[in-house]
Amino acid sequence: MIRKQTFGRTGHESTVTIFGAAALGRVTQAEADRTLDVLLEYGVNHIDTAASYGDAELRMGPWMAEHRRHFFLATKTGERTYAKAKEEIQRSLERMRVDQVDLIQLHNLVHPDDWDIAMGPGGALEAAVEAREQGLVRFIGVTGHGLTVAAMHRRSLLQFDFDSVLLPYNYALMQNGRYANDFDRLIDLCEERNVAVQTIKAITRGPWGSLEHTHNTWYQPLTEQEDIDKAVHWVIGRAGLFLNTVGDTQLVPRVFDAASRFNSRPTDEEMAQVMSEERMTSLFA
Repeated sequence: MIRKQTFGRTGHESTVTIFGAAALGRVTQAEADRTLDVLLEYGVNHIDTAASYGDAELRMGPWMAEHRRHFFLATKTGERTYAKAKEEIQRSLERMRVDQVDLIQLHNLVHPDDWDIAMGPGGALEAAVEAREQGLVRFIGVTGHGLTVAAMHRRSLLQFDFDSVLLPYNYALMQNGRYANDFDRLIDLCEERNVAVQTIKAITRGPWGSLEHTHNTWYQPLTEQEDIDKAVHWVIGRAGLFLNTVGDTQLVPRVFDAASRFNSRPTDEEMAQVMSEERMTSLFA
């Protein structure tokens, strides 16, 4: 089984490895059902999806009818205005066949222009707050990608009291000094405010480049269990962090398996060896 820790101020004891439902975006209902059953096998009790993850919310709908009460359920809206975000939040509830989600997140809020719209008057944040007041959602978070995301999340937290953040974190990315510094400053603020920190891209190897896409991920992932073990253990070995799983149903069980066997964090020397042998690079220039 995978250990649990408190998901920030929500009080929910979530497994440190959260199921990233992007993996369900382009699969059949049968494959989605098989993948969701793996969550029960490993005791995973937290699901993170998004309106933009293809058919993921639709694939979760039939399963939620039976299992909703067992999971902390999160989704995201990528809309920036109040009206469109309100509509998308309602659509997500309908697609998943639920009356409430535990967490709504402003999706990939990184570009300054998007930030100004979403966080300003008539922006998506107002729709999220209204949904919370109406009991449609319980908590509000913010997510993002890229090298500026940690700094932008800190800006977001200084503007609004978000309950969670989500951003990339892996050994190769943290070799970028500026990103590492921004990440650590964000973590300090999150610890001070008891904000949950979710991480993504744990098993990233690098961009696909000219290589054939062998998995349903927009990046080239690590695939060998030993390498996945080290990458996963390195992330969840840092106190307080959560790891959101990979967007490929074939790799999800390997990530859960790695998390279930965690005992210690790999050393920097061990991770540097994996990075060298697998030619791991940052996704972001």
